[in-house]
Amino acid sequence: VYVMLKQAGLYRVAEDGTPSASIMSVPLFETIADLQAAPETMKAFFALPPARALAQARGHQEVMIGYSDSNKDGGYLTSTWELFEASSALAPVFDEVGVAMQLFHGRGGAVGRGGGSAFGAIKAQPKGTVQGRIRITEQGEVIAAKYGTVDNAVTSLETMASATMLATLSCDPIADSDAARFKAAMAELSASAFTHYRKLVYGTEGFTTFFRQMTPISEIATLKIGSRPASRKASDAIEDLRAIPWVFSWAQARVMLPGWYGTGQALDDFAKGLLKAMAGNWSYFQTILANMEMVLAKSDMGIAAHYAGLVEDQALSESLFGTIKDGWSKSRDSLLDATGQGHLLEANPALNNSIKLRLPYIEPLNLLQIELMKRYRAG
Repeated sequence: VYVMLKQAGLYRVAEDGTPSASIMSVPLFETIADLQAAPETMKAFFALPPARALAQARGHQEVMIGYSDSNKDGGYLTSTWELFEASSALAPVFDEVGVAMQLFHGRGGAVGRGGGSAFGAIKAQPKGTVQGRIRITEQGEVIAAKYGTVDNAVTSLETMASATMLATLSCDPIADSDAARFKAAMAELSASAFTHYRKLVYGTEGFTTFFRQMTPISEIATLKIGSRPASRKASDAIEDLRAIPWVFSWAQARVMLPGWYGTGQALDDFAKGLLKAMAGNWSYFQTILANMEMVLAKSDMGIAAHYAGLVEDQALSESLFGTIKDGWSKSRDSLLDATGQGHLLEANPALNNSIKLRLPYIEPLNLLQIELMKRYRAG
């Protein structure tokens, strides 16, 4: 990138040898493997004398971490954990070369794309990774909701600025022994959730057909409303599908699978006492559960069952939808057990009422959509 900038006159070297560039080249880590390799990649980056000198002259270097593709690759829980781990592991790499780290969080609106409370997400960042600087992209439907009026925009920016200050100044209140115990538990939970998620999405024969027939992905792909095609290649493979249509299709079918699948099975198999301790004392884990709780509250397995009726092979549909429904129940039950609630959003009545207020409008649209999809696909 800097060679290209040099050709255009945007990368220059002063007489004293100090480099400068009008544009910063920003590495992007977005799959699970990318995130795990991020520290070694940045070590190699800083080992290049011009790259290190440029970052040191600027004073900071930005690194982008992607929520959407890591979620599609590894599921909700593993995505959030690998983002946390990569952020933590990158900090000492930057410290070693004396360059401030600025993480660029590629968040979308839906929880499956890194959505949820920006305040909670920033506050829950690993210690030492928010050093007075953070960059966040907020896209699509979020723009109108958070920046559509001056008042909303001011509130949104104040919220993120205050969270950045608090994350920079505050220390993690958890004791070192608890922190080690909680992180070891998260690593175990992540590995379990990853296995369950990958088994369903990438390891189950017929899943791609089930997904494409149950959800309106095919219809969404034909709409001229996106900045890019639904898939990166002319292929039906989920690996090639972009994260936005992947998340939106599950949202339309009221399954919201990217925001919870795999997590319930992992939590269900884990020590309940430890989960309650993590839910009560660790802001990072509290944020994970709060986002998942919102997604579970917005999903509806009853309406989703009608979408599953669109699948031509009903034996396949019943098998896969049964697996998904069982995973949803485990996610709900495990979350309620960890948080000590009697029902979803019991501790957040305002959000609960907001969601319920929309249901009389959304549910008829879901049923109408199912009927129209039947007719459209029948020609």
